[in-house]
Amino acid sequence: MDPWTLAYTGFDPRSEGVRETLCTLGNGYFATRGATPDGLVMRTPGTYAAGCYDRLTSRVAGREVVNEDLVNLPDWLPLTFAAPGAPWFHPETADLLGYEQELDMRHGVLHRRLRFRDDRGRVTSVRQRRLVSMAAPHLAALECAFTAENWSGPLRVRAALEGRVTNRGVRRYRDLRGDHLVGHATGTRDGCAWLRARTRASGTPISLAMRVTADHETDHETARETDHETARETDHETAGEGEREDARITGGVRTAEDAWIAEEPTLILRRGRTAVLTKTIALTTSPALDAVDLVRRAPGFEELLREHRDAWDRLWERALMDVGESQVGQIVHLHVFHLLQTLSPHTAGLDVGVPARGLHGEAYRGHVFWDELFVLPWLDLRLPEVSRGLLLYRWRRLPAARRAARRAGHAGAMFPWQSGSDGREETPTMHLNPDSGRWLPDHSHLQRHIGLAIAHNVWHHHRATGDAAFLSGFGAELLVEIARFFASLAVLDPRSGRYEIRGVMGPDEYHDAYPGASAPGLDNNAYTNVMTVWLLLRTPEILDLVHGHERFAVTEGELDRWRDITRRMRVDFHDGVISQFTGYDRLAELDWKRYEGVRRLDRALEAEGDDPDRYRASKQADVLMLFYLLGSAQVRMILDRLGYPASRELIDRTVGYYLRRTCHGSTLSAVVHAWVLAGSQPAGAWHLFTEALLADVEDVQGGTTAEGIHLGAMAGTLDLLQRRYLGLEVHEQGIGLDPLPLDLLGGIALPILVRGTSLFVEADHHRLTVTRDGGGHRLFRVTVRGRETCLGPDERRSFPLD
Repeated sequence: MDPWTLAYTGFDPRSEGVRETLCTLGNGYFATRGATPDGLVMRTPGTYAAGCYDRLTSRVAGREVVNEDLVNLPDWLPLTFAAPGAPWFHPETADLLGYEQELDMRHGVLHRRLRFRDDRGRVTSVRQRRLVSMAAPHLAALECAFTAENWSGPLRVRAALEGRVTNRGVRRYRDLRGDHLVGHATGTRDGCAWLRARTRASGTPISLAMRVTADHETDHETARETDHETARETDHETAGEGEREDARITGGVRTAEDAWIAEEPTLILRRGRTAVLTKTIALTTSPALDAVDLVRRAPGFEELLREHRDAWDRLWERALMDVGESQVGQIVHLHVFHLLQTLSPHTAGLDVGVPARGLHGEAYRGHVFWDELFVLPWLDLRLPEVSRGLLLYRWRRLPAARRAARRAGHAGAMFPWQSGSDGREETPTMHLNPDSGRWLPDHSHLQRHIGLAIAHNVWHHHRATGDAAFLSGFGAELLVEIARFFASLAVLDPRSGRYEIRGVMGPDEYHDAYPGASAPGLDNNAYTNVMTVWLLLRTPEILDLVHGHERFAVTEGELDRWRDITRRMRVDFHDGVISQFTGYDRLAELDWKRYEGVRRLDRALEAEGDDPDRYRASKQADVLMLFYLLGSAQVRMILDRLGYPASRELIDRTVGYYLRRTCHGSTLSAVVHAWVLAGSQPAGAWHLFTEALLADVEDVQGGTTAEGIHLGAMAGTLDLLQRRYLGLEVHEQGIGLDPLPLDLLGGIALPILVRGTSLFVEADHHRLTVTRDGGGHRLFRVTVRGRETCLGPDERRSFPLD
């Protein structure tokens, strides 16, 4: 198995959605799904630019709902071909003699090879290479090499820019509007074809331009009816596939040329010889950039590829995680690859967050959730400028979060569970259960714990980078405002003398209300309450560090209340374990045998007229998230501080209790459970770790991979390798390493960047070696299983692990 190549053989329209997602190419500014350039209706094309959102109102189930989507931009891929007397090539209808597709993760290139025979017996082979440039973020290219194996003659090629696209990549959203593009116009200039549009509500200008070149003389015509100096525009709604056909037949106002432009060169093929055609495109989302000028000045494919490969080489120097040449090694590379395509150095200067499904599809409408909690710990140690930019996305939305808190009657900043362009709450008010076909109320905006995730990321970023300027200028303010919000959520119950946080949802998501309750929300979610205590302990430490009490107007009275909450927060227990929330013990046990293998229990139960709120059944880790973020020792310390003596046995019972009651309806669940079990149950942890690795490759959630990658789970597996299996912990003056037995993994090697010091760590079952590069002057402290040493520049130390 090649650890750097993801390979597919044969063409299967039914599996194209997963291939398209996993073969997506991107550069942090935009990404394009791995759709065929010549397919028919079975393809799901998608090009998405980071942060390019638009908002539409739809009417479903008798109600108007507003949704903001990451916009599917005009499709730059279309390219097909035909010999004389033959129809345009489409893989669904062609007589395919061979078909292979390979994703080169080392260099960010998608290869496609095919052979087909037309109805006159002519056999043609085609080789394609596709890239989205990591060196020049606005450029992409598709190279096609055609070989006539047993014939000679002309081959027509049609290369197009297609603006008649909508957001239709998720089946359950198709009752909602997705016609985000309006104002289409097309034309030609300087030998390049161009297409422009804008997003309907947000008014973002979208511009594409293409240049088609060949390696020998060709005949060209441009498939449109306007000349070089004119262009037509349209501002009506984008139609669906069937509507477009009707518009052409009836001669409606819109014509194909308003939103579609093609060039049709003819290649003269000679038997056994190869002719090469290249389609180079530029995409911009800013009026300050001229797409035609960018593509006109773009280099040829080989130079574009060389610059692109060099950029990837530089990235891999910072981001490589090597665990051998097994399938595990291959998928680790795949996860790093897709993480870097979504969040690259090009992302650092953009005002964008972490889209839960990458730039790879339309699931969750491209929104930003809490997945950064799983992503940033990996980025902090490799691309800190990127994680800093992602935290600034949150800081820039502090005003919106403050307004949301005030409207809800609270202090501080209340961040939305789903965020998009401007920081308002983007969580839909209704969602469709595809199992029952019913639209149901969505209460997941009550997951207030999103603020705790942001705060934890600020704290970890500071620990990993030592970026005092960020902490003083932005991070501390985020922590203070989030701390104020959660302190204001905590209400003192005079009967118990305990602070309570009421009316929220925890990470589990299957429980949003008490059975039969008239209003949503749960009381005293253990994860929310304990993490609030953690936050109120850490924030004063940060204030002391940046001397920020006066700057952020934090009074002694406010600090006294925070301290009081950290001693009297309520946490519930039952059956010798931590209760997920108050009243959890009154829920019924689920018949797990009946629902064995069902991951989306919420959908299955609702389709049967039942309700997951009635049962002790979780979608994903909830209480156990505490051990994932804080570790057992810190959770026990917090519980002890609150007056709840916490033994090791309590933690072990709690882990086992919820593991038996979780159906892993989220890809994040396997990551968290593998983390929690790694030290005590290595075989069980390895099983869950490999499930998390395979989540997208094998589409374990049953159809969700086609809608976009699960970025949090991908990053979570990488973080699991570095911080759990390698036992990496960042301290004030250095790092600690306490590896778990690596016999199942074989070994691991990776670079990290800690507070400006570059290190390379290698470990197997017998030995761990740390090498420091030549930068800096101060000694750097490294502790391995309690053995401490200090590394100077260019020094290397090895530690036995037997």
